[in-house]
Amino acid sequence: MNKDIISEIKIDSQERLCIKPKEEKFTLIYRTATEVHWNNKDNFLYSSKPKDWTYLDWYKHIINVVKTECNCKLKLSNETVWKNVEEELKTEIVNFTKNHFS
Repeated sequence: MNKDIISEIKIDSQERLCIKPKEEKFTLIYRTATEVHWNNKDNFLYSSKPKDWTYLDWYKHIINVVKTECNCKLKLSNETVWKNVEEELKTEIVNFTKNHFS
């Protein structure tokens, strides 16, 4: 299984959760039909604008889809940049990662 660091997590101006891997590209992730998308210009994964799911739900979903469908583990690091992410959500994501991917 491939591994990559998450270089950035942000909530963009369209209210989507965006996860930017440091090196990996997931240009064909749309083929998984999981509502996880790839931005080719800026190289990040993104969700739809949350309706029924929280940002944490979307984070879990994106990480799981990349792991199961693309055979790659995305991991947080001390260098992960957080943009427009509330402290509560950041804490939830960090705690989820610690409990499930340590």
